[in-house]
Amino acid sequence: MFAKPFRVKSNIVMKGSDRRKLKADIAAAFPSLSSDELSELVPNKEEFNVVKIYTHKGDAVTIYVGHKNPLFFEMEKQLYPTVYMLWRYPAALPTFRTWPPVLHKLVGGADLMLPGVVVPSDGLPDVKRGDSCAVTLVNNKAPVAIGTAAVSCAEMQSLGMKGRGVCVLHSYMDHLWAFGEKSSPPTLRDAEGGAPDLNGDQCLAEEQEEDEEEEEAEHQASQLVKDQACPAVAEQAEGEVEKANEEGEQAHQDDKSPQEVMDALLWQCFLLALKSKVKKSELPLLTSTFLRNHMVSCCPSGKHLDIKKSSYKKLSKFLHVMQQQHSLVRVKELTKGVESIVEVDWKSPELRFSAPVETVIEAVPQTEAQYHPPEITALYSVPARLQPLFQDANKRKGVALQPTEVRSIVTEYVKNNDLVDETNKSKNYVRINPTLCDCLLEKSEYQDVETLKWDELFSRTLGRMQECYQIAFPGQTPQIKKGHIEPIDVSVASRGSNKKVTVIKNLEVYALDPSAVAIALQRRVQASSVLQAVPGAKDKVLVQIQGNQIQQVGHLLLDHYGIPRKYIQGLDKASKGGKK
Repeated sequence: MFAKPFRVKSNIVMKGSDRRKLKADIAAAFPSLSSDELSELVPNKEEFNVVKIYTHKGDAVTIYVGHKNPLFFEMEKQLYPTVYMLWRYPAALPTFRTWPPVLHKLVGGADLMLPGVVVPSDGLPDVKRGDSCAVTLVNNKAPVAIGTAAVSCAEMQSLGMKGRGVCVLHSYMDHLWAFGEKSSPPTLRDAEGGAPDLNGDQCLAEEQEEDEEEEEAEHQASQLVKDQACPAVAEQAEGEVEKANEEGEQAHQDDKSPQEVMDALLWQCFLLALKSKVKKSELPLLTSTFLRNHMVSCCPSGKHLDIKKSSYKKLSKFLHVMQQQHSLVRVKELTKGVESIVEVDWKSPELRFSAPVETVIEAVPQTEAQYHPPEITALYSVPARLQPLFQDANKRKGVALQPTEVRSIVTEYVKNNDLVDETNKSKNYVRINPTLCDCLLEKSEYQDVETLKWDELFSRTLGRMQECYQIAFPGQTPQIKKGHIEPIDVSVASRGSNKKVTVIKNLEVYALDPSAVAIALQRRVQASSVLQAVPGAKDKVLVQIQGNQIQQVGHLLLDHYGIPRKYIQGLDKASKGGKK
């Protein structure tokens, strides 16, 4: 549930009455906690916050934060503990044990499968379907995941320990864990079945027994990979083998020259693009479009496709080699100086038996896909001059309000003081009393202006308030800043002998990494880009890329990153195609 970033809706300090209600809910959900432990978890005087969020799937979740860490989360009126809470009170939930290699799969959002459960000598915990439970690792009883039982304990045994065991909601290293201090699990001795710790030979015997359990668990996992009895757990166990294979492949690549490595990457992206991206209806396809829109998107995460660093140097030479030696494509110059792919041999063995389509999905860089734009809200701060107007609503100087709240408070003030002009049939005018006179009128208007229209009343109120804005990034506490938010500035400048370059500024305001944006643009347009410090601005960097690339910058910021158009200026200066 929290494997991907979430969006914070609100973050407020809990009132005393709400704390008492929360304590009662915790006591009902976790009866093993004593009254002293409840008071320690939810203190009466120390700061304790309630944070409302929306997950990446749109689910509404309430998080209770104390001691700088999220301690509980509530969804669908059900209360669950976090790993931070269970590290302090690990006995609050029944637990299932698994082996350490499974942890990285749980962190990625996978559920715990029954073949991956290590059954202790005293049997499985007595749980029913839907009961809250925790997951621990062998040799450490500090929970690393929290979820609900997929089936009851009796059904687990009747199923022969096959199928889904725990539906994981939250785990160590996910974004809910990252909302806290990001600490590591403590080391809590796992005395199997709740037996006391032993000493001497007995302790050695227990360690040997646990080692045997780990070996048996690994044997079961490897057997599952062979038999494919449970695909999910097979995938978990197979991950370690894949990792070893990747390390071996990396060592093999280290022996190659950079040019050979780039040639291999070019070949890989070429095959993946033909197999998963290009459709017959797209042919003929410009070779430049094939490179920019298809091959570049198939480049694995952490790698950069650069034809100039390969032995081919140019795309045209590479495609002609693919045509002459492999007969995978046929390239033709349909327009003078412009080449297109006119035919693809999809029946070629090299193409049919290349990497599967699913590989392409994993090859897309994850760092860019995980970006979520901030939620920006325009606010108005109450100044000293207007404080009497907001006094009845208990809004003091410096309080930030949304325009709708300002409108509501002003309307309520007018009605409470009977200031609607009844002599006007439309009742569209408001009589000016001394407070409104001091707050909204200029000195030259004191004697002349006796009434104002509703619209002018609201516009004058907002015009005399201080503009500010709230910016909320997913998984972070919203921040209120003064003034206007700076838009992302996109412009075209001339360099040297009338060469055009596109300049992008203010990316940091929206938590966009300038280097990541530069790389993404470089891949899209196949042009060089550089980063430069902004003169007179501390910790700000601008991106500069060759040519008039405003149109591509617009597509990247609007479609890929999801930045609203109103926060980007300069897109209207995109180059337009010449006359045909």
